[in-house]
Amino acid sequence: MKNLYSPGMKYTHTKFRILGLLLATFAVVAVSRAQSAYSDATTLSAYNTTSAPVSNAASSSETIADSTADDPQNSLITIRTRVNEVNVLFIATDKHGKFVRDLTQKDFSILDDHKPPQAILNFRRETDLPLHLGLLIDVSGSVDSRFDFEQDAATSFLQHTLRAGFDKAFIVGFNSHSQLAQDYTDDYSRLYWAVHKLHNGGGTALYDAIYHACKDKFLKDHPEHPVRKAIIVVSDGEDNQSEVSRAQAIEMAQRAEVIIYAISTDDSGLVMRGDKVLEQMAEATGGRAFFPFKMKDITHSYAAIEDELRSQYVVSYKPADFDADGRYRTIEISSLKKDLQVRARKGYFAPQQ
Repeated sequence: MKNLYSPGMKYTHTKFRILGLLLATFAVVAVSRAQSAYSDATTLSAYNTTSAPVSNAASSSETIADSTADDPQNSLITIRTRVNEVNVLFIATDKHGKFVRDLTQKDFSILDDHKPPQAILNFRRETDLPLHLGLLIDVSGSVDSRFDFEQDAATSFLQHTLRAGFDKAFIVGFNSHSQLAQDYTDDYSRLYWAVHKLHNGGGTALYDAIYHACKDKFLKDHPEHPVRKAIIVVSDGEDNQSEVSRAQAIEMAQRAEVIIYAISTDDSGLVMRGDKVLEQMAEATGGRAFFPFKMKDITHSYAAIEDELRSQYVVSYKPADFDADGRYRTIEISSLKKDLQVRARKGYFAPQQ
């Protein structure tokens, strides 16, 4: 140690030359490692884009080149890249309304915000994704005469659709207020008793029920694997006590990436105002509204929903001219084959920085 700090201009000059060389060497190594980390992060981002869990909206993610424990210099290098990807579930039917399950990417035209995507990242059939379902049952006074049958039909649907250890559902009964009768579970017996302990009576706050189910359940649901999220509303569509509007309920469903299916409980045989409400909410989210002429036909509606949930396509793409500004962007998917109809959600809200 004495020699290291001993006087002498010659030694001191040599010492600073050696120190300068060492610093230059460290600088070159740091730049090289930064370039390597950037390359790795970019490659990983591209990989994540094509293999990320499937959702129903634009997603934004960051890829970070983490430091390694045995090399503290890497802790100075953090590379972030942004990945914007839109994932859309949709179905295709023929002129008879039957599902068409053998189509390819070349059979469809896709527009995002009225422009073709910059790149199609993935296209495939999805027949076996786990289901995360919310069953919203109208228990207002207007459904009094058919309430028992609605309960039986709902539990029958759950029994035939949910797979233990794979799918899960929650139950909400709503009149002027929403009541979570059963939280997420794959236990059919719990769901059964939750449905049958509901009591009918009171006004109807349909929009509130959808809004809060999407906000409080689906937006907070962060599964580790791709899932299909859907709300099944059993109601006549009449709303007289909600605090939020229909547009707000639809917007929250779109933000939560939820498909809405509606089963009308109106058995009057007339086209009522509530029918249009159910149709609009379903159409905006890529779902479907059912209007059983007889209440016994409600079981066929549930069967059709189950079939549809297992017969969808998913396309993942990178939008052109994308900006994370939080605004609403339209989605238009159409078939290039004659007599085929495509049903998908109408748009999504871009993430906001």
